[in-house]
Amino acid sequence: MKRTGNTIFITGGGSGIGRALAHRWHDEGNRVIVAGRRREALEETVAGRSGMAYYELDVSDPDAIRSVAGRLTTDHPGLNVLVNCAGISGLEDPTTTRDLSRTSDIVETNLLGPIRMTDALVDHLKGQPDAAILVVSSGTGFVPYPGAATYSASKAAIHSYTLSLRALLKGATQVIEIIPPMVATDLLDGLTASPLSVPLDKFADDVMAQLTGQPEADEIIVEEVEPFRFAERDGKMREIVASMIADD
Repeated sequence: MKRTGNTIFITGGGSGIGRALAHRWHDEGNRVIVAGRRREALEETVAGRSGMAYYELDVSDPDAIRSVAGRLTTDHPGLNVLVNCAGISGLEDPTTTRDLSRTSDIVETNLLGPIRMTDALVDHLKGQPDAAILVVSSGTGFVPYPGAATYSASKAAIHSYTLSLRALLKGATQVIEIIPPMVATDLLDGLTASPLSVPLDKFADDVMAQLTGQPEADEIIVEEVEPFRFAERDGKMREIVASMIADD
């Protein structure tokens, strides 16, 4: 991915990782468009930043995706980068019967959301110079957090989908997976205060440094997520899962 001169569309750009990366890309001289469900958060994200714009969008709504994609390519014909960052989580106990409505929402948002968003824009992106699709997954897609089993499963699935997309788009559009560790955001209660969470600014800075230093990279793997990303290779999967259960 080139460093500057892009037109970048970021889902989940109103807060957390999406907002942090949006501001850094904008500071680098890119035109940045963010999308999210909360207008107030989007307005705060773009406030005082010339060249930034926003669209209200719930990526769990396929009709809304199609509508925003049509407006986006009309309003910003130079769009060449899609960043699928929108995501939700939730603690759960899959060992007992429960209400699965949140489970369904997680799958719709975290898996079908980026699949549908990519589908809506891929034909446009393939015709653009320096095109890229970035997908924000999670370290829990490689080692599941048992307390958020569906979230972890959705991230494992989007990792697999990203691998397929990269192979099929080779030579046409770069496909990059950003793999966060536990980051201090509002994704789950307690993350911002946890001493185990990586500060948001540090994570975003590390991501940008890797994107700049390794513009052809397939994956962005910050230091703190390496134990998760390589757990299966290193034979540490069961040990890490057991430690997370013990911590709960």
